[in-house]
Amino acid sequence: MKVAGIDVGSLSTEAVIMNAGGEVLGYSILPTGASSEMAGEKAYAEALEQASVGRDDIARTVATGYGRISVPFASRTITEITCHALGARRLYPDAATVIDIGGQDSKVIRLSLDGRVEDFAMNDKCAAGTGRFLEVMARALDAKLEMLGELSSRSTRDIRVSSTCTVFAESEVVGLIARGVPREDIVQALHRSVAERVYGMARRVGARGPYVMTGGVAKNKGVVRAIEERLEEPIAVPDEPQIVGALGAAIAALELVPAQ
Repeated sequence: MKVAGIDVGSLSTEAVIMNAGGEVLGYSILPTGASSEMAGEKAYAEALEQASVGRDDIARTVATGYGRISVPFASRTITEITCHALGARRLYPDAATVIDIGGQDSKVIRLSLDGRVEDFAMNDKCAAGTGRFLEVMARALDAKLEMLGELSSRSTRDIRVSSTCTVFAESEVVGLIARGVPREDIVQALHRSVAERVYGMARRVGARGPYVMTGGVAKNKGVVRAIEERLEEPIAVPDEPQIVGALGAAIAALELVPAQ
């Protein structure tokens, strides 16, 4: 018996194929693009191919994420809050708080001792502090998005970016560049602004360690480091933090399938 989890996000779509023993057989990560339905279909097909599994072998599929309703072949849809909690707990059984920063939203999820979602805070009305925010800032700095973490590690001066709005922060960054402020110092300031937003959400939900960070922004070591410094706690990051939502969806699918 095999199951699938599909996480259709605003910027990327992930799919995970899992067997009855909870082993990940294959996964895929693709840009969502203009069509959530097409992205879900393509990610699913690629994950099946990697797992060497046919569609007829899949007993149940659970979809999650921003575009979960656009996966017509899903057996069920579940919120990303639940799926990130399930995925993080599978990877880190003692996780108490999950920090997820995706393309257009960020969230802090507090878990109970048995792994249930106790409370969460979500920033989904504004792109500030999300992957899109960092993407816009990287473009303003004429830097590749994947370079930001390494750039911030070279910072030698503590400056501040006061604006939390993406549009105003971009203007502020352009002004700092014009004044000759080094890019690495600007990036470090941006990372600290992301950390400040996460810290605010963490306080609202009464977050506590151990912490796990998921989502594409978790690949940015500079952001992780800035959040660790603000929380004064270490943060665990999975080997592939981008698939944790899809992993949780696959776990949910496995729990929904009757024992054979």
